[in-house]
Amino acid sequence: MTGTDPIHIVGGGLAGSEAAWQIAEAGHSVVLHEMRPHRRTDAHQSQDLAELVCSNSFRSDDANGNAVGLLHQEMRTLGSLIMRSADAHQVPAGGALAVDRDGFAAAVTAALDAHPNVSVVREEVDGLPPAQWGQVIVATGPLTSPALAEAIARLTGAESLAFFDAIAPIVHRDSIDMGKAWFQSRYDKAGPGGTGADYLNCPMNREQYDAFIQALIEGEKTSFKEWEASTPYFDGCLPIEVMAERGPETLRHGPMKPVGLTNPHDPTVKACAIVQLRQDNALGTLYNMVGFQTKLKHAEQVRVFRTIPGLENAEFARLGGLHRNTYLDSPRLLDATLRLKAEPRLRFAGQITGCEGYVESAAVGLMAGRFAVAERLGHPLAPLPQTTALGALIAHITGGHIIAEEEAGKPRSFQPMNVNFGLFPPLERAPRNETGNRLRGPEKAALKKRALTDRARADLAAWMGGDAPRAAAE
Repeated sequence: MTGTDPIHIVGGGLAGSEAAWQIAEAGHSVVLHEMRPHRRTDAHQSQDLAELVCSNSFRSDDANGNAVGLLHQEMRTLGSLIMRSADAHQVPAGGALAVDRDGFAAAVTAALDAHPNVSVVREEVDGLPPAQWGQVIVATGPLTSPALAEAIARLTGAESLAFFDAIAPIVHRDSIDMGKAWFQSRYDKAGPGGTGADYLNCPMNREQYDAFIQALIEGEKTSFKEWEASTPYFDGCLPIEVMAERGPETLRHGPMKPVGLTNPHDPTVKACAIVQLRQDNALGTLYNMVGFQTKLKHAEQVRVFRTIPGLENAEFARLGGLHRNTYLDSPRLLDATLRLKAEPRLRFAGQITGCEGYVESAAVGLMAGRFAVAERLGHPLAPLPQTTALGALIAHITGGHIIAEEEAGKPRSFQPMNVNFGLFPPLERAPRNETGNRLRGPEKAALKKRALTDRARADLAAWMGGDAPRAAAE
């Protein structure tokens, strides 16, 4: 292997696409292997790279008060293709960054196809990558092909963990009854590209809500295969009927909470629950049902969801579904630069590492690409500060949480995780007001988040400006 040999990436999702871009932009050649369209998955519908198979939301874009918004900002700072494409194809979504899913994926695909350092090869890698490939990033995501998954399991000597992830339905906008529904963001909050009236809202009274909960519980569900029966759900993306089974009030205190919204058709009556739909494409012709991931059979979805006021005549562009996600026991299997300890020529990136979410997957791909090209050039990167969103996420994947749990006397565990401020080291000094007194309540929380994000930006700038190029200490 020479310094001019390409770095290979297996998987053209968000993580693989971002890793390829980072390597190519650093001036190194990369071969991106994507099995679609020759082999399809249960969730993908197109052959585009970086296709979004669930929600079209990248969640909050608030870089001062939200950990995922901070992650957005850090990725933009590091030249992320995923964030560039998301910004170019955003649709209104209150305080969130949501995208036209088709335009976004097409933009990522076009950018990689046009890059002189990138070769996209449409083929399935049905086993461990051959040794002559040298450095490889495996970014096959939650839908890793069975043959490759089995090869990885044999290599690591352990079974991969798995959980179910569910897909929400998408509704044609012109089939929604606007005599019952209305546009409004919760608390009229305007986000990037938004107006404060970015969601469609469908209200339910108590009788309608109770009947809806009963229909969800009694509706016919997708049956599990024998090997799927014991696979747990990820709590951040539960099917709506599973939430309903956890208690009749669960949904109205979760995705169907009625707070911060006023029905202009009957402003004096407070709804028991409200279903929200978020714009899914740039034309505004498609809306997805927020939090309505489901394993109901398709006919049942149509029947049950048409009982929602405003959706009695809903036409569905896509119904919900269920797929099995697979991820590694990464803290035990991967080193600090995402290399497989049992075979260091292999790196892993994206959801297969145990991160959760579009942005997190792309962020891990971004760092995997940077780690790989730096190693190839003989200049390993310094560790990312764990005070940054990127550093906190990588530390969680590679074992930081296990140390904290063992110190607290808790049993060792590893579960998929979205980026959040709980992964960040605590501030050295609690925020205080102008008189020097400790703060309490919402003011304290807001200032704490701002202090965490300010620290993160400063530490990332220092890492980029001086520490990043130096070799990491042993």
